[in-house]
Amino acid sequence: MPGFFFSHNNMTELNGKEDGKLAEGKVHRKKQKAFGADLKSYLKCMVPHIESGIKTSNSRNVMLSAEEVIQWSQSLEKLLASQSGQGVFWEFLKSEFSEENIEFWLACEDYKKTKSENLHGKAERIYEEFVQSDAIKQINIDYQMREATAKKAQDPTHTSFDEAQKTVYILMERDSYPRFLKSKSYLNLLNQLQTNTSK
Repeated sequence: MPGFFFSHNNMTELNGKEDGKLAEGKVHRKKQKAFGADLKSYLKCMVPHIESGIKTSNSRNVMLSAEEVIQWSQSLEKLLASQSGQGVFWEFLKSEFSEENIEFWLACEDYKKTKSENLHGKAERIYEEFVQSDAIKQINIDYQMREATAKKAQDPTHTSFDEAQKTVYILMERDSYPRFLKSKSYLNLLNQLQTNTSK
């Protein structure tokens, strides 16, 4: 007597729990959450360094100096070249509800260092989290760039996100970065470090 074979989705339907689309959606969300969690944990580990840098500025283990923080004001490039700078800027962007910009930029930087055999998976995650029209952390790019990036992400190379990354960088440079330099978070940090240095 021939046996019956049920796929995982059919079994879920038979069990009356949820249909295949819901199950797929859950898997899709788990992937996004995992990718977001990796990035958040990376950024969170930067912020304690900043705080400990302030607290220990009188000791030899200074992790963050007034000179370094002053350098951040020279250009967005110098700010983003500093891991502590990335953390402080991320906190500022979060306060403005635009942290997706630095998260996308950092994801692209990481993507460029990815081994070729892993590009497809990372490209898919970046596209789903930041680029697609209903992305959880959708970046502010126009329709044409969104479509062009989608095509590049389907057949990924190390430069698939370069144009979108450049657009987001310019947006941060012209918009968020000048506000960051005038913000209390930046000025207070600089003031505290300068005060500690002069003690």
